Amino acid sequence: MLGEQALQKLASSRVAVFGIGGVGGYVVEALARSGIGALDIIDDDKISITNINRQIFATHKTIGKYKVDVAEERIADINPDCRVKTFKTFYLPSTENEFDFTVYDYIVDAIDTVAGKLAIIKNAKAADVPVISSMGAGNKLNPAAFEVADIFNTSVCPLAKTMRRELRKMGIESLKVVYSKEEPIKPRGVSEEGNTQCVNSADRKISARREIPGSVAFVPPAVGLIIASEVVKDLIAETPKG
Repeated sequence: MLGEQALQKLASSRVAVFGIGGVGGYVVEALARSGIGALDIIDDDKISITNINRQIFATHKTIGKYKVDVAEERIADINPDCRVKTFKTFYLPSTENEFDFTVYDYIVDAIDTVAGKLAIIKNAKAADVPVISSMGAGNKLNPAAFEVADIFNTSVCPLAKTMRRELRKMGIESLKVVYSKEEPIKPRGVSEEGNTQCVNSADRKISARREIPGSVAFVPPAVGLIIASEVVKDLIAETPKG
């Protein structure tokens, strides 16, 4: 369907995926099945029972294992020719020097923290490498509502609003994102104080003020597959069919 030259282009491409949870896990899955030649996967978290409802690498057999280790094994079963590098790293400005963005052909931001997202985008722009960023998928129910846009053309999404403000301060004028105009809902059964009880397998402290978003089995995968399709499309954009 894509043509031999396009497949060769994908096989020669190296993509970094930051965050391989609900969204990023499906990005990795689709890219591996699309024939990407090299994947760098970055995530310091271990799989917990609370991941099973939405994360492709999460099963009862993988609880307690590092997500990147489980992903590496699965990629090898899907695409043995794919070269995989794993990083048990929580990406933040404090860890950004561990990565050379110039070696990548494409970068996927599928992490949750604003500081980490901004650092990824800043470094991708500085290295002149294409980057796509996932906006808020938590507390959403409609997978069909997600769309691809420049972040400065987005609306409704609270995370996108914050990112727009911070990117303007950094002088960044464009960013491809996947986002939804669906209004976030409050998960049922959450108290007035918010839901702050969650298995946090990376042992990072969760602020008592932060409400843990709810998620379902079909929204994060949809976002991840949209992102993967954009990566593939952009990588082969100038490749003639044949």
